[in-house]
Amino acid sequence: MEQYLLNKISARVFCDEFYYCYDLELSPDALNDQEQKAFAELSIVANRFSEFKEDHENYPSTYFTENDLREKIMQTRKKFKI
Repeated sequence: MEQYLLNKISARVFCDEFYYCYDLELSPDALNDQEQKAFAELSIVANRFSEFKEDHENYPSTYFTENDLREKIMQTRKKFKI
């Protein structure tokens, strides 16, 4: 999340890495209920992210924009910031 928010990686790279780390590798037992909920919500946005304008035009309400993704990442990060 930090790398994306610092513009060191693209939205697509973040979504791919989040998918690999969270959806494929992380055991649900490794997270508490609050973490599971927050990351599951982020997963939905990351998995339905599209950088293509045509996707948003042709399939309204199906894909999330980069603004949606950034906002969800910031919300998720804020929940766990110490």
